[in-house]
Amino acid sequence: MRIALLGFGSVGRGIARVILAKDLDITVTGIADSKSGIIDAAGIDLAAALARKENGGPCGNAGVTPADVVAKADYDVLVEVTPTNVDDGEPALGHIRAALRRRKHVVTSNKGPIALAYPELRALAEENGVFLKYEATVCGAIPLIHAMQEGLAGNTISRLYGVFNGTCNYILTRMAAEGLTYEQALAEARELGYAEADPTYDVEGIDAAIKLVILANTILDMRTGLDSVERTGISLLTPDALQLAEDQDCTIRLIGEIVPEAGVLRVSPRIIAKTHPLVVEGTLNAVTVETDLAGDLTFIGKGAGSTETASAVIGDLLYIQSRHVQGS
Repeated sequence: MRIALLGFGSVGRGIARVILAKDLDITVTGIADSKSGIIDAAGIDLAAALARKENGGPCGNAGVTPADVVAKADYDVLVEVTPTNVDDGEPALGHIRAALRRRKHVVTSNKGPIALAYPELRALAEENGVFLKYEATVCGAIPLIHAMQEGLAGNTISRLYGVFNGTCNYILTRMAAEGLTYEQALAEARELGYAEADPTYDVEGIDAAIKLVILANTILDMRTGLDSVERTGISLLTPDALQLAEDQDCTIRLIGEIVPEAGVLRVSPRIIAKTHPLVVEGTLNAVTVETDLAGDLTFIGKGAGSTETASAVIGDLLYIQSRHVQGS
């Protein structure tokens, strides 16, 4: 299988490392990031590309753009792992549209296009007889989308709720464990690389809300948007609030919830019993799915990280390889 890789930051390099380490039957024929790119139909030397990038150099030639790779490279699957833009989904949305129109499969970790334009992209993929896969957009290494689409096919999902953001979970874990203020825990999260310089996207619940929209639209066929999510973040929580929860043998977590029948999508801090399976530590994610046939299932795992996100992308690639590319 031949792939073109857009985005050669943490996630893109993680994918390249996994392809090398696992000796997968995958040839990379195009790579591009925001500054440079490379196209080689015979296959790019991934070890050399990684070395260049990690030594502070470009991944390829300055004159080669992501659009060039999408339009000109010879590939079966476009892997789109550029940074998320939740305002209009660009430039990733344009890349994905162009690849689908070329009858190329697409695998992405980019939340913007899936949250904003999934019905259009799904129709475009179906029209062109190709796959659109996006496991890595929600909860990193947890195969949540695959489990609901494949493993729970035939079940009616009545409710879905969980911890969707590792940054918030780390901050709340530290506030509860050490009595830290929100500001102290956030500073610690920044030092460890768990929080951005501007943490708004995470701590105000925007990231969790986008993930709910993706699940609502792609799994539950709710046709909703970010504006429909009731959202409260964690920035106003105090150590006293955590202590009050502690006095009840409970704790606080930022919980994202979907109730399909009621059309409810909400993100907010919730008091939950310490024994609840959603009370996970550090940067872990955890999601409980309530179904009619399988009962309640809880999925727990790492929601972010280079290798963890690569795990989801590689899973989607091998799914496509086993179902289409080898038989074509």
